[in-house]
Amino acid sequence: MESEEKLTTNSLTDHLTELRTRLVRSLWGIMLAMVICYSYSEKIFEFVRKPIERFLPTGGLVFTAPTDKFLAHIKLSFFSALILACPFWLYQLWKFISPGLYSQEKKYTIGFIFSGTALFLTGNAFAYFIVFPSAFEFLMNFGGPTDKPMITIDQYLSFFTLTTLMFGLAFELPLIIVILGMFGIVTKKFLQEKRRFAILILAVIAAVLTPPDLLSMLFMLVPLLILFEISILLVGFFEKKAQTVS
Repeated sequence: MESEEKLTTNSLTDHLTELRTRLVRSLWGIMLAMVICYSYSEKIFEFVRKPIERFLPTGGLVFTAPTDKFLAHIKLSFFSALILACPFWLYQLWKFISPGLYSQEKKYTIGFIFSGTALFLTGNAFAYFIVFPSAFEFLMNFGGPTDKPMITIDQYLSFFTLTTLMFGLAFELPLIIVILGMFGIVTKKFLQEKRRFAILILAVIAAVLTPPDLLSMLFMLVPLLILFEISILLVGFFEKKAQTVS
């Protein structure tokens, strides 16, 4: 009994050490990408400001402290680095979880990184090109044209980066479910039986993560429902493949 407890403790320590290693490496990768992004921070800032620009009376955002604009460029560089370094930190994530998979499943490294990056970037692009225009159209014109917006850089960047990242992470849904399927935590049958609960949960997630208008919520909910259905098919595909190999 004592040896089993010691083995469990050692195993947990090994997992925590590995997790720390992967987190540190991911952070170093993001820091390196941040240096690159900072060199282009002005162009990135112009790109980020574009969705709300036409609603601003002066054509630009405002800041209330001397350091606000400088800090905004630092924050924006870090945010951009998260996106730029996406393949690298996904690789670190894969290296952490892959020891728990079967040998035939460990060969999906490239597929995991490619699909994870593609889904993350698709979520980011969806937020930028689809969600933000409709959300700002609603929010900036709500209540009539009398009141004029005076939005600070800090407020806008917080709203922009959080929403963009949430969409990017939300679009990782198929990847997360497929990994859970590989570990045997969920099955195709389980997902089909719990579809109603999944729809309810996804609706709540969409309502919490999106700007406070119905259209933005639907813009997130509909893709999530489609991605969930794709996830069911993928889990079923890998189940059949595992049965064939065994």
